[in-house]
Amino acid sequence: MLKEVIKEDVLKFPLRITGAQAGSTMQVKSPFDGRLIAEVELADENAINRALDISCRAFTEVMKKMPAYKRAEILAKTAEILGQRKDEFAETIALEGGKPIKDARTEVLRAINTFSIASREALNISGEQIPMDLLAGNDNRLGIVLREPVGVIAAITPFNFPLNLVAHKLAPALAAGNTVVLKPASSTPVASFKLAQALKDAGLPDGVLQIVPCRGAQGNALVKDKRVALVSFTGSPEVGWKMRGEVHAGTRIALELGGNAALIVHEDADLEAAAAASCRGGYGHAGQTCISVQRVYVQKNIYDKFVKIYKDKVGALKVGDPLDDTTDMGPMIDASAVKKTEEMVADAVKSGARVICGGEAAKANLLKPVILENATHQMTVVCQEVFGPVTALMKYDTIDDAISAVNDSDFGLQAGVFTKNVDIAFKAARGIDVGGVIVNDAPTYRADHMPYGGRKESGAGLEGVKYAIHEMTQPKFICLNLAP
Repeated sequence: MLKEVIKEDVLKFPLRITGAQAGSTMQVKSPFDGRLIAEVELADENAINRALDISCRAFTEVMKKMPAYKRAEILAKTAEILGQRKDEFAETIALEGGKPIKDARTEVLRAINTFSIASREALNISGEQIPMDLLAGNDNRLGIVLREPVGVIAAITPFNFPLNLVAHKLAPALAAGNTVVLKPASSTPVASFKLAQALKDAGLPDGVLQIVPCRGAQGNALVKDKRVALVSFTGSPEVGWKMRGEVHAGTRIALELGGNAALIVHEDADLEAAAAASCRGGYGHAGQTCISVQRVYVQKNIYDKFVKIYKDKVGALKVGDPLDDTTDMGPMIDASAVKKTEEMVADAVKSGARVICGGEAAKANLLKPVILENATHQMTVVCQEVFGPVTALMKYDTIDDAISAVNDSDFGLQAGVFTKNVDIAFKAARGIDVGGVIVNDAPTYRADHMPYGGRKESGAGLEGVKYAIHEMTQPKFICLNLAP
């Protein structure tokens, strides 16, 4: 089915992507100027059913028989092809998602790293020997634990990293020997199809990867199917936690959901570095990342100095055309995202917050960066995920107060702390209840080999290639009764 999905014109704009044969189509348009990027045929339940059938056969007949070195070769070759086509992939990301081209180039480099790391990790999947003679009567027994691929993985990805978050599903899944049915984000599916073409060019056999662009009920059919061994979902908490209750009884689920990431700026911090990191982390891709800086807690005796530096940096950001190399922040993904963000800011102002930067009405989905003062934990811009270019500033007295404030949240993905004091750094790192604490950088920091995953309502399970492979494999115990 892979060769049916990818056609020769997949590398041209505008393009038409076919393969689902479902009859209905979806237009992919630039969030910046509305230009037509692609027309994609949507998969109906019949198309999804066929994709799952093919994926099951490919797992049994292809991937279970493919040695680790061959999987590693395909992944390494994919990384090489991405490097050769890096400009094309960056342009695709900028066009369909509105991400500034300079950030899109970084995303491509990260995807290359993700596949390179996966190619190495494919050669390091190992089990262990269990000493059975710990108990009397087991003297002649040998215990071995193997790690085997789980089978068919349903991968569901968001719009904000249309290449690298797809890579974080596909690369470890293939490294572990699984097959994948991928449902890309409706607004940014083109990068996924181009990545599929790169994998095919790298030697991935037909049927191992199936792409099923779809919406709503059709996507539910994929999640609920008992042939799916694991659902790997990145998206909103509302959808993710509901999905956990809908999967088949025997299906695993890994959830990478949202957050309202916090950054602590302690009195001894490098304020220039802290302000720059908060600016970069709060407004990169218009704040549309799960670990975007949203809450900034500043010790009160340095608050005014920090605000001045921070406001100057945020105010200097250039907002505009994502294909312009000088643009720092492009458009939000669509008008509904803009409206939601504007409403959250307006509600905060009604409740006593003050806008000290931005706040103008959006044009062409371009919303200027917003900084709020006098925010409280009762405001949605603080207690919920904004997923837009907004940061809320709050003061604190002691580091214990800051840690308590960060933990006063339903989310727990990542947090950051700026301090030159190692004791303060470790106190914060140990005290904050999140999946990752980043010291002297924004919580938006992520390297593609590190463990990445949230606590509380921010998710379940880990990403990061090595850790995702662990999620995408399962142990099998073998016990041999040997002759005395």
